[in-house]
Amino acid sequence: MSQHLLTLTTENFDATLAEGVTLVDFWAPWCGPCQMLTPILENQVAPAMAGRAKIGKVNVDEARDLAVKFGIRSIPALLIFKNGQLVQQMVGLQSADVLIKALEAAL
Repeated sequence: MSQHLLTLTTENFDATLAEGVTLVDFWAPWCGPCQMLTPILENQVAPAMAGRAKIGKVNVDEARDLAVKFGIRSIPALLIFKNGQLVQQMVGLQSADVLIKALEAAL
């Protein structure tokens, strides 16, 4: 994973999301649309939001408890948090423009 994307686990999830705005991508290695989303996050969304919002990824196979906690039934699922509170949820492959606008609205 790139330097722009944080790997989120059960252990670091709450602390990482406690302050500021964070986009969390719930994904799995076997998910085609998830694989298509990663470069969008790395190359477009993360640079556009640098210093203003964090981008994290949760592997649903490795962190099933987080997927269950947030009711993730389809991936990719993109959740936006502000100061630890869920403010928006999207399912499916999204464009960089849609994600950047959603993050800017949450700031």
